[in-house]
Amino acid sequence: MFHSFVSCCFCFCHLTGVFGDTDTVKSVSVLEGDSVTLHSDAELQTDDVIQWRFGSENTLIATINVGTGSFSTINDRLTLDKTTGSLTITNTTITDSGLYQIRARIIYRFSVTVYARLPVPVISNNSSQNPSSSSSSSSSSSPQQNCSLVCSVVNVGHVTLSWYKGNSLLSSISVSDLSISLSLPLEVECLDDFYSCVVAYSFSNQTTHLNNTQLCQPCSESVHCCGVTEAVIRMVISALVGVATVAVLVYDIRPRKEEQQRRSNPHTN
Repeated sequence: MFHSFVSCCFCFCHLTGVFGDTDTVKSVSVLEGDSVTLHSDAELQTDDVIQWRFGSENTLIATINVGTGSFSTINDRLTLDKTTGSLTITNTTITDSGLYQIRARIIYRFSVTVYARLPVPVISNNSSQNPSSSSSSSSSSSPQQNCSLVCSVVNVGHVTLSWYKGNSLLSSISVSDLSISLSLPLEVECLDDFYSCVVAYSFSNQTTHLNNTQLCQPCSESVHCCGVTEAVIRMVISALVGVATVAVLVYDIRPRKEEQQRRSNPHTN
């Protein structure tokens, strides 16, 4: 009786080890079409039978029998590491998103999200969407008004769309919905080569750099943008020239006065 009880306890402990569970779910992100490997952290024993299951229905997708050296997967896009039991998914699709479990001596879980590839942001002139500013600028002979731009992406979700000047963030907008279009406007006085629009996931991005000759007047040629700066520089230069002129006149007039005094008073030492 005692020996039977000990045997039962031993079997129970062995099963507990086989079906041990972890509460941790590892999050994994991948772009559609790329490959991803789910590392098991399992130390395979000679008598282990490894199972990979997928989805809420725990569908069996791959197995390894370490003792016999046999393994199988449900399709050619799945490959198994016979040493560690890790699973690699190649040429991923959106339908590969979901919960994966490896059942060995401990159950490990992975939450895989496959994201659609990001489109390249499109930058365009936004003046056509603002008739009032367009009409006023055409009827006036004043210098060019602020340049109105808009950056757009289509069919995106869970992304952030941002305007940058160099490494400085100017503005951004985020969305968690799926398959929508995003637009982000930007108003500037003049353009240089440092403006860019970026659409990004947390792990990947696409960037469009703004060529300063495309849509708006470059800063180097913009009177509206650079006129104030040029005026200040001209004022400073004029002031320096004025000071130098006064100094030259002072040093030039003083010797002349002394020479005139000597001529009028020849006997003066």
